[in-house]
This record gives sequence, structure tokens and C-alpha cells, in this order.
Amino acid sequence: MTELRHGDEHGDEPEPPDRSPAGLLYVPVRPGAFGCATRLLRTPLGERTAVAFTSAGRLTATLGPDQAWIRLAEPALRTLTAPLGVTTLTVDPQLTAPSPAQAPVPRSRSRTSGPRAVGAVHATTATALVSVPTKWIR
Repeated sequence: MTELRHGDEHGDEPEPPDRSPAGLLYVPVRPGAFGCATRLLRTPLGERTAVAFTSAGRLTATLGPDQAWIRLAEPALRTLTAPLGVTTLTVDPQLTAPSPAQAPVPRSRSRTSGPRAVGAVHATTATALVSVPTKWIR
């Protein structure tokens, strides 16, 4: 995006650039407990950012055809995300990484055989584990 600065020959301060897209934006959403919730993504440096697109085609090209969206003006989107501490808005991002694969579900451990079923107490710290009498240690 090009930043335009306006000023005159008398050295007056330039006006701030108009970096806001005009009109309604296409904002990706996900189902939430009370309806739709705006999707927050991360910048390459890991900062949370609100994301919006200037067209449905750009949203679909970046996030896929199954991505739900709503139309919001930029001030409304900023008002929704400000209480979450999100101050960055990225408009028309072109590169997104795929979501990480879902973590494998840990196997459930059988409690019917082996030393764990012989009265060993579940402990969350090493000191607690040392003080537990365990009959199965030889």
C-alpha cells in the first residue's frame, strides 16, 4: 500500500495518510458460543491481528471457499477486536500458512495391570513422587 503525505510549501504538518479502506470489508468468522466470532490470525512475527479483505474473491483465494465471512466497516472491526488487545488490522493478506495438523490424541493407559495398578499414587511433581511409598520398585 502506498502512503501518501499531503503538505504545503509553508511547512505545515502533513495530514495523516488515509490508510483505511473505504466501504465494507469481508471479515472471516468462525462459529462461536453466541453466533459468529471474528477470526484472529497471526503475523509472521507471531502478533495477533484482525484480518479483512476488500473482496469475497480475495478472501476465498486466501482462506478457501468454505471460510464463512461477514461484512464490516474497519471501525466496527477495530471496535470488536480492541477489548481482546488486538490493535493490528491486516487487509488483503496474500500469504497464509496452513493450519497445523491436529495433534495426535494420546493413548489411554490401561489401569488394570502393571505397577500403576498396585497402589501407586498419581503425582504431579517429582518431590511428591519421591515421598509416595511404592511397593513395585525393587
